[in-house]
Amino acid sequence: MSDDDPDLEPAGGAESGRPLRRGWTTGACATAAATAAYQALLTGEFPDPVVVELPGGKRPEFALAVRRREAGRVTAGVVKDAGDDPDVTHGALVLVTVWEGPRGAGVEFRAGDGVGTVTLPGLPLAVGEPAINPAPRRMIRDAVARVAANHRGSGDVVVEIGVEGGEEIARRTWNGRLGILGGLSILGTTGVVIPYSCSAWIASIRQGIDVARATGHEHVIAATGDTSERAAQARYGLPDSALLDMGDFAGAVLEYLARHPVRRLTLAGGFAKLSKLAAGHLDLHSARSQVDLGRLAESARAAGASGQVADAVRGASTALHALQLAQAAGVPLADRVAADARAVAVETLAGAPIEVEVLVVDREGHVVGSASPDPPRRARAEE
Repeated sequence: MSDDDPDLEPAGGAESGRPLRRGWTTGACATAAATAAYQALLTGEFPDPVVVELPGGKRPEFALAVRRREAGRVTAGVVKDAGDDPDVTHGALVLVTVWEGPRGAGVEFRAGDGVGTVTLPGLPLAVGEPAINPAPRRMIRDAVARVAANHRGSGDVVVEIGVEGGEEIARRTWNGRLGILGGLSILGTTGVVIPYSCSAWIASIRQGIDVARATGHEHVIAATGDTSERAAQARYGLPDSALLDMGDFAGAVLEYLARHPVRRLTLAGGFAKLSKLAAGHLDLHSARSQVDLGRLAESARAAGASGQVADAVRGASTALHALQLAQAAGVPLADRVAADARAVAVETLAGAPIEVEVLVVDREGHVVGSASPDPPRRARAEE
């Protein structure tokens, strides 16, 4: 999880230069390595480069970084290239070892060093299975079948996937919180990494919701960063399995919860991030949405600010400066932002039966604004 936005964003956005380069998922890399290893097992020769057929029709080529044979087993390795995406697995060495399996067994998957094992329900894999997601499994099965058809193999093989240093890399992911222990997950639906789509992050959010529901949590916390998460967790004492690393992807959390609801949701974040949500932005990244100081000035007026204070907020240099001006004047701007952010969240949930709370957290971890559901009406119960 990244640190919370320090609320120092000015208005305006980031500029991009050259077109961003796409990359390949760990699932695509594992498919390439499995293809090469199985072909070498059958023929004695490693194909290099290795051509992989992806679900969308692309046929990329992968260079081999490792070729190894030993006692009826063959290992091939591919270095992951995530393109221009900020992916923690960029540059990781994906290793696949293949050997003959029992006749008629098909493809059996195993977790090698650096690939995790599923220990909690709620994921698309059974507890005890290696953390190799369904789409990469299909890609590898299809690749094994093609190699078997071309080189008269049985297609009955054991495929062991590992990632060099994967257990250490996994500490920078949400795998532990999802109950995936011992290493990374082998991920990817299309095989392609689209820069800054952060598809792996969004997939982890969805898996986090699935795990929370499957383990019986009725209350989850979705936070933009470490500071706000710690503040919300301290308030409610929820376990890690009830925490969602939302980051900038408020829309991903809310849209998935709309289809897979829990009883209660606490959204926690810094003032700048939540002011964007309050303005209707569901992607809170600075390259895709900006703090609107004019809107914050209007919110300050709605919260009771004088015209002079509202004008000062409008002319603030950053979101943090705007908040400080409001606080100095005794104007509950953070509460107003929390209320507006909650309204956007409720609208995005599209009628899902979820109680929504918003907490605005400062850089020291103090809750400086909040908005909760209206208290339940008790008149009928008291009649």
